[in-house]
Order: sequence, then C-alpha cells, then structure tokens
Amino acid sequence: MREKVLVIDDEQPTLKMFTLLLSAYGYDVLTAENGQEGVSIFEKERPGLVMTDIKMPIMDGIEALKAIKKLNPHTEVIVITGHGDMDLAIQALNLDATDFINKPLQREALEKALTRASERLALTKNEESLISFSELPEAVVIGVRGNVSTHTIPYLADALTKGKEFEKPVTLIDFEENASINGAGITGLAELLKENKAQGKRIVLAGLSSNFKSVFETVGITRYAELFDSRDEALTAQ
Repeated sequence: MREKVLVIDDEQPTLKMFTLLLSAYGYDVLTAENGQEGVSIFEKERPGLVMTDIKMPIMDGIEALKAIKKLNPHTEVIVITGHGDMDLAIQALNLDATDFINKPLQREALEKALTRASERLALTKNEESLISFSELPEAVVIGVRGNVSTHTIPYLADALTKGKEFEKPVTLIDFEENASINGAGITGLAELLKENKAQGKRIVLAGLSSNFKSVFETVGITRYAELFDSRDEALTAQ
C-alpha cells in the first residue's frame, strides 16, 4: 500500500507540481486548496505526512498545523514558506512541524525533507511497539522496552487509560532489562504518575536499573509510584 501524503496550497500550479513529483516518488497524493479543506481531508484520510503552505485564505498553514497536530500529534508536517519567511518557519517548527522548504521549490530540498519525515515516521512506529499491555488476575501490566522519550509518552498514556477499564487494584509498569528513559521521558512519566495518583490509581514500577532507580528517587517519582527490583517482587507485594 502506498503511503498517503496531503498537500495543502492555494495555488493550483503548485498543487499540480507536487502531485507529479510525489506520485513519481511513490506516494498516494491528496490535495486541498486551503487549511480548512486540508483539515477536513486529514480527518477522513489520516495521512502520515502533510505538506502545507503557510499563507492561504480561509485558514492559513499555521492554524492547519495546530489542528492536524491536535488530531494526531504524530503526524509529520512539512511547511512550505516563501523565501525569507524565517519567522514563520520557526513558528511552525515550534509547533512541531517536521521541516520546512522554501518556494521556489528545489527538488533536492524536497527529497531531503521527505527523507527526514519518513525516518521520523518509522521511529514513531517503532516507539509505539515499545509499549505492551497485558492483564493478570491481580494487576494490569504495561511492558516497556527500549528508550522512553517524549515520543513514547503518548503511547504509555494510552496504555494507562486502557488499564483503567479493567478495574484492577494496581497497574504495574514493567521496564525490561534494556529499557532506558531520557529527561523528557522522565518528565512525561512523572506527570502521568501524578495524574493517576490524583485519580486514586495505584501504580508500581519494576525492573529499573539501580542508576535509574536513583534518578527516579532524586526527581521525586517515588511520591507517585512505588519502586521494586523485579516484576515478581512487585506482584508479590500486592
């Protein structure tokens, strides 16, 4: 199945050019003539990649970017700017656009931007697979492997939300032996644990290396969750 890409631009010649180029690269190309139409198409088609002009009538590219990221934070969005519109490009990047390319379009710049977006999409799919979910008689178990980062936190949040449906007395977040977590991941995890504790949910953590246990204790995560050396120890303590 060909990967979908949505191109949003109010100039028909630009849309035709992108359609020809992106089709040649193997994409299934969707087009829209303004941000409002683009967001509507995005809601229906859910492409992994969006390319949008910034200056458009009805809804500009910045507002379209915000709306698309709200619908799916993992969507890769490349903004198309006029030459010299650096302030707008920076604004878009601060809103988590993947990249930007300038008009008039240069094919090499387009290819590099597409490559970077594809790599990030692959990384996101990989990070989604780092979180697993299972149910035991006494607990819900969320398995974590690899590196936990800001991109992984939404999947962990989804797993915690799913766990609430089972009404178990405890949720165990079980870090596999090779698991690690960066600063942004620690911050995101702390917020999730704090939120769940405020809702009366008991969460325990197991499998962390001694180094990470020390970090968690230092930053105060132990205020929101208990730490255990192993999965068996955590389950036995219930």
